[in-house]
Amino acid sequence: MTEVRAVLFDVFGTVVDWRASLIADLQRFGEGRGIAADWPALVDAWRGAYRPSMDRVRKGEQAWTALDDLHRASLVELVARFGIAGLSEADIDRITDLWHRLRPWPDSVPGLTRLKRRFIVGSLSNGNVALQVDLAKSAGLPWDVIFASDHFRHFKPDAETYLGACALLRLPPARVMLAAAHNDDLRAARSFGLATGFIPRPDEYGPHQRRDTAAEEAWDVVATSIEDLAARLGA
Repeated sequence: MTEVRAVLFDVFGTVVDWRASLIADLQRFGEGRGIAADWPALVDAWRGAYRPSMDRVRKGEQAWTALDDLHRASLVELVARFGIAGLSEADIDRITDLWHRLRPWPDSVPGLTRLKRRFIVGSLSNGNVALQVDLAKSAGLPWDVIFASDHFRHFKPDAETYLGACALLRLPPARVMLAAAHNDDLRAARSFGLATGFIPRPDEYGPHQRRDTAAEEAWDVVATSIEDLAARLGA
């Protein structure tokens, strides 16, 4: 770990609490518009569409499409499935934009700030640049750099994302750590030579979470929070 110079983070679920943020914002939206809906179920279904929509792009079944646009297309289908009527195109845009204002976990900003004193700190997310810039502003995330899927026109776990970030930093993969709450993300990063740090987020998927409740492999660092990761890395 003494060789690590940059710590890059998965964002959705690791740094920000997408589920609680979206449910709260959609409930507020529904109350303001007089729309009664099962917002928690819609949010879970929306997140459930996340990987399949990206996989269609990764497999070449769909042309390159930024995550914002995948989110919007999934939302249009879900609004119809959940029987939510009366939404305008502007409403769909407004709801999609909620991903730009997700709230951070309590340890995220202090932990990132602490890491930043010693390491290059950045995001390595499937989110597009515009989404991540807005999210950093809204949540106060102190990134040195943002790496986004539209930089590489690939989504994780494609090699182009992990190795592309290392190349832009002009660092060999062994000097770059991916920190994530998702074992599969870390597994991919390790396969390309990156160091790995696991941070559990057992509430990411709410009461029904069945995966990523603990480290599944001997990652280079297994921490309890981003602040704990900073401490373990000597920041």
